Parts: sequence; structure tokens; C-alpha cells
Amino acid sequence: MTKQKKAEKNMEKSIERTTEKSGASYGVIALAFVAGILAGVLLTLYKTGGSPPIPPHSEMEHKSSADLSDQIAGLEFKTSQNPGDIAGWIQLGNLCFDSDLPEKAIAAYKKALAINPDNADVLTDMGVMYRKSGEYDKAVQSFDTAVGVNPKHEIARFNKGIVLMHDLNNPQGAIQAWEELLTVNPLAMAPNGQSIDEMLNKMKQQ
Repeated sequence: MTKQKKAEKNMEKSIERTTEKSGASYGVIALAFVAGILAGVLLTLYKTGGSPPIPPHSEMEHKSSADLSDQIAGLEFKTSQNPGDIAGWIQLGNLCFDSDLPEKAIAAYKKALAINPDNADVLTDMGVMYRKSGEYDKAVQSFDTAVGVNPKHEIARFNKGIVLMHDLNNPQGAIQAWEELLTVNPLAMAPNGQSIDEMLNKMKQQ
């Protein structure tokens, strides 16, 4: 198995969402999942929630899949009775994210965004779920919309670069996205501790 294939396999095992599990508040940037290796540079996605990373879904299945299913069912009933409950929709989307149910997560996030379209964190979460479902153009669109809502949203900018690089085979677009990130924060860091500026320099030298 090649290094690229191993990286892609690891990527699929470690996807996480960006909002906090409460669905009501958002914290600082944290590590979300490993995306792969290109030109010798390890690239990862960020998340916005202050909660620690959850275990890979393969581990969660043995620990809490039944509990998550019950919670999802409860929230589906709750939101059906109160469709204006934005916190309920976000929480439902988060639980579906954690349960590796991207289509359901996207549907729930869309309901939340119908109530408040200016939630950049939810837009970023939805972008990650679009990527998980293989809808890469929609993922980029979600990240772009998040940036339109909040131009300083570093996570959306970084994640856009990941999808462009690894899924849409557009390295120049990815480099542009990360260069734009540096205009927002010249000291932006990748989750592996490497500065984005240093990462881009190494990529350009390959």
C-alpha cells in the first residue's frame, strides 16, 4: 500500500465535526482529522469546537452507537414538533456527524441555516459533511459561504484548501486558499504545529 493510500485511509477513519457537541456555543480551533500527505507535507483539517476530538467512529460503534441512535431519534421527534428550534437542529446535525451519517447531518444543518443563515461554524460543519458524502464542489461552496459570513473564519479557509488539494486535484487553488488565510492571520498554524507559511514554502519547493 502506498503512502498516499495509507494517508487517505487514515483520513477516512478520523473525520470529526467542527461545532461543539452542545450545538449552542463555539470555541477555539482544534484538530479535526488527518487529510493526507502531498509533497512530503502532512495536511490536516481544523475544527472550531472547544471539545476534545472524539474517538474514530470504529471505536465509537462499540461504546455508544445505541445511545447516539436513541439521542438522534429523540431529537428528530423534538425538532419535528418544534421546527424553529435552531439549537435542536444543530445538535441533531452534530450527532449525525458523530454517527457517520453525513446525509442526515447535512439535512439537519440546512434546517438550522434556514433559521439563521449566518452561522459560519454550521456552514463549515456542513462543508465537512459534504466532503464525507463525496460532494466536493458543495463542500467548497459551504466553506466559501462561511468565509462570506465571517471573512476571518480561518477553519473554513484551511478546510477549503484541503478539499481543493486532495479531492478536486487543484493544488493551485489550495495554495491560493492558504495564501488568503495568511492575509487573515500571518501566524496561522496547521494542527501538526507547522506554520502555514512554512508549509506553503515547502510545497512550492517540491
